[in-house]
Amino acid sequence: MQAWLEHVWYAGTPPPWWLRPWSLLYAGAAGLRRLSYARRWRAATRLPAPVLIVGNLSVGGTGKTPLVHWLVERLRERGLRPGIVSRGYGGSTAAVRLIDAADDPGVVGDETVLLATRTQAPVAVGRDRPAAARLLTEAGCDVIVSDDGLQHYALARDCEIVVVDGERRFGNGWRLPAGPLRESPARLRSADAVVVNGGASPDGRPRTARALEGALTMRLEGDCAVSVHGAERRPLADFAGREVHAVAGIGNPERFFELLRVHGISITRHPLPDHARLRSEDISFPDEHPVLMTEKDAVKCRELSAPRHWYVPVTASFETGASKQLMEIVMRAIERRRARA
Repeated sequence: MQAWLEHVWYAGTPPPWWLRPWSLLYAGAAGLRRLSYARRWRAATRLPAPVLIVGNLSVGGTGKTPLVHWLVERLRERGLRPGIVSRGYGGSTAAVRLIDAADDPGVVGDETVLLATRTQAPVAVGRDRPAAARLLTEAGCDVIVSDDGLQHYALARDCEIVVVDGERRFGNGWRLPAGPLRESPARLRSADAVVVNGGASPDGRPRTARALEGALTMRLEGDCAVSVHGAERRPLADFAGREVHAVAGIGNPERFFELLRVHGISITRHPLPDHARLRSEDISFPDEHPVLMTEKDAVKCRELSAPRHWYVPVTASFETGASKQLMEIVMRAIERRRARA
């Protein structure tokens, strides 16, 4: 079903007629919900610490999680104590709780375990985002970074950063389920910053940034592989010219596959649904070729791994000017909040 829907969303053809009424209903419900908070018919929770939202307009991977990691590191460099709040997608728990890197991704979510591992920052999960974020302030965090949550208006925010996939953009432009959008692209006008992930034209310039006025450009970089079974690191260049199995259970698996191809690696593709719970048969193959997977997948198969299993960590990267501009936007939002306190 997910594969069929993504074909509908990104194939460049109109969606089936029978999906369109559902999209209109979805758009109406989402708009009414946002209006209810804007008009204060429903109250948003304002925490004692500034809240930064990193979200998107569409379902699926746009690069939010690597950007959250990047942002947490930049905030630390400025002497702040950031914490991360997440819904815990892919996990079974609805409870509000703090997590750590040793938690089961099947319970608390794969992206939250990945962030806890990479950032070593406090991470809280739960369907009640305000309550989860409150755990972070009680733990001593002085700024909250929300991984996703753009449409979760119950948590008042001081800065919104919207990430756009530079390749897939907004798909066919329809709302769910006829298209991939949660909100209209017009929503970008109210965001504090728009970040375009990838999507370069042949001359190396970002296509989407030209179409989105004021957008900043980001790319995901990865040049090494880390053993899932241990701690060994190898440059991706070591796999060039070799046959490997590429496993990706993320929102846009093709981005991971293209990263490997750019490094000269010959791959057999194994795309999986986003947040898929991995089984042994998902990463075990009858030959002896190495298996390269995303870091998000690796946290879910530590007990299933063998020496031939590797993951490829990626990091968000900006041009110097874009990096500085984004942090100026973020720090201004934090200072505004402090001035009102």
